[in-house]
Amino acid sequence: LMRGSDGTGLTLVISPLIALMKDQVDALVANGVAATFLNSSLDPAELQQRTQDLDAGKYRLLYAAPERIMSSAFIDSLRRWGVNAVAVDEAHCVSEWGHDFRPEYRQLSQLRAALPEVPFIALTATATAQVRQDLITQLSLKDPQVFVASFNRPNLNYTILGKAKPVRQVFDFVDQRRDEAGIIYVQSRKGTEKIASALSREGIKALPYHAGLEGDERSRNQEAFLRDEVQVICATVAFGMGIDKPNVRYVIHADLPKNVESYYQETGRAGRDGLPSECVLLFSKGDLMRNLRFLDEMTDHEAAAVARRQMTKMVDYAESSRCRRVDLLGYFGETWPDDNCGGCDICLNPRETFDATLEAQKFLSCLVRIQQKSGFSLGMNHVVEVLTGANTEKIRKWQHETLSTYGIGKDHSRPDWLEIGRQLIGMGHAALSTDNFQTVSVTPQGIDFLKNKSPESVTLTRSPLTGRSTSKTERAGAIACDEGLFEELRTVRKRLADERQVPPYIIFGDRTLRHIARSYPQNQAAFLEVSGVGQQKWSDFGADFIAAVDSWLTTHEKLDFPDEKPAGRPKRKMNSDDDLSETALESAEMFQKNQTIDQIAATRGLKPSTICKHIADAIKVSKLDASPRDFYSEEDEQRIATAVAQHGINALGPLHHALDKAISYDTLNLYRAFYSRNTPDAQTEELT
Repeated sequence: LMRGSDGTGLTLVISPLIALMKDQVDALVANGVAATFLNSSLDPAELQQRTQDLDAGKYRLLYAAPERIMSSAFIDSLRRWGVNAVAVDEAHCVSEWGHDFRPEYRQLSQLRAALPEVPFIALTATATAQVRQDLITQLSLKDPQVFVASFNRPNLNYTILGKAKPVRQVFDFVDQRRDEAGIIYVQSRKGTEKIASALSREGIKALPYHAGLEGDERSRNQEAFLRDEVQVICATVAFGMGIDKPNVRYVIHADLPKNVESYYQETGRAGRDGLPSECVLLFSKGDLMRNLRFLDEMTDHEAAAVARRQMTKMVDYAESSRCRRVDLLGYFGETWPDDNCGGCDICLNPRETFDATLEAQKFLSCLVRIQQKSGFSLGMNHVVEVLTGANTEKIRKWQHETLSTYGIGKDHSRPDWLEIGRQLIGMGHAALSTDNFQTVSVTPQGIDFLKNKSPESVTLTRSPLTGRSTSKTERAGAIACDEGLFEELRTVRKRLADERQVPPYIIFGDRTLRHIARSYPQNQAAFLEVSGVGQQKWSDFGADFIAAVDSWLTTHEKLDFPDEKPAGRPKRKMNSDDDLSETALESAEMFQKNQTIDQIAATRGLKPSTICKHIADAIKVSKLDASPRDFYSEEDEQRIATAVAQHGINALGPLHHALDKAISYDTLNLYRAFYSRNTPDAQTEELT
């Protein structure tokens, strides 16, 4: 995006939060990029100095908030500084259909009008089709190209647990990961402090974060987490948007998120370095009821209706018995192609099934008896209390202890009965009311089941309530390394970060440290080959890490590790019978199963251009049943044909320029593949 081959020009990045700007600028500067930000955290002297440096053309990237940008004086400054590209980060904030709508983002269309010749790009990780269209309209984008990458995060593992004793469940999970960083999202301020206090009492370094804390304390807590001085932040949704900490190994939602977009974005704060990470949601219908009561108090009824629909989608996701990845990606309009994602509780730990015919009869009979006794239905919790023989005020008030079904379910726990009830609702034997009271009653289907003297058996699944991961499969993104050396490198990283007063990941991410701890680099050339190391990082930190590796090897042997490349996917091993590489054949087979190029790229961890090359190879040797219309229009085909008649088909560069760069190299390569297939005698060669 940084334009100008002569190194001039400025890209403006519109960002919503001060902390987010600072983190991103720190990371860019550490990698040798001339970047800065302007916001209210700067004192007048620093603000003046940065403005003078911008006047002098010293920066390539400038971060600022929409409120600052929209003043006429600032727009004049942007023109003076030679802004030639604008990036709108967290662009879903523009749309009222997004999960984090911000009115000040709406004003950015005025900036579009003030800088009509400057290209704009809008970036977000959580845009449904409706939000994407709204962005185009609200930002007045002119015939924009829309790029939708896969929503799949292959290194994240998704788990949903029935919410029983949330503080205990959170502790059980975190206790196994005491040295790892994690975020725990809680709906209330009081809840964040309760969980943080409980973890701290058990020796786990944890702090709360919410809007009720004083600004300085909130900043200190966030900084402590960023700098690995505490492992856990217990936060409301006020936390997270302003950080880019790559080594968050888990995100726990102790309460129900209000919509799928928020859930996706918040879980996406785990594993940003690509290493395996966990996302756990504790689900209870009680959370839904609290959220609905809050919506009832809203005066903006239209906004409340939108929020209620979004919440319903979130509950549908939480209660689904399908693969989590299938449902999550499906919400954003993406199809997951496989039967087993290998990265969620449903796929990794198929639930145990059991014959629940007797349990179904008990539960549905209890619903009938409650209705007959009281003349109305009640909520799921009350039904479960009757089944388990609880002695509550409501049971005594309505004399439900006299029901024949009172206490007949003592052989199961309350969480077990709640799960049985949810599954019977999913089967259609029972139903929740559509009002905010969410009472449960028997459906006609359930009545037929009860009346049948020889009912069909009911098979349900048991839902685990533990926070312990039982997966033993190798996770996506895992990097085997010398774990002892890795811990030593973390110590070196922390020391260097403290000296520079920056978060440790600014020095190197965990992924880079793991590569160092598996390759043992002992000189500059070897160190520069490590993923995540550039010349600037070598100059700043190389000597310290080389010294750590040398010191380690004086008392430890080097360990050997298997090749990281996936087995069975050699780069260019050719099949003798079809002259098509195995990797290209695999992509072609996936395309033949109606997967898009972007989906194939995401699944295989390759670039879309690489997949296009595979497909072109398969077309040329007639190993793929495809049509030009799968890739380009008839009008574009005519334009390309005209250019080919003048410039030939061998070199794509002249064609690309003859077509005013309006047709991509990928499309031209696919056209050439069809041309080669349909013109067997044509002599074509591939040029890069």
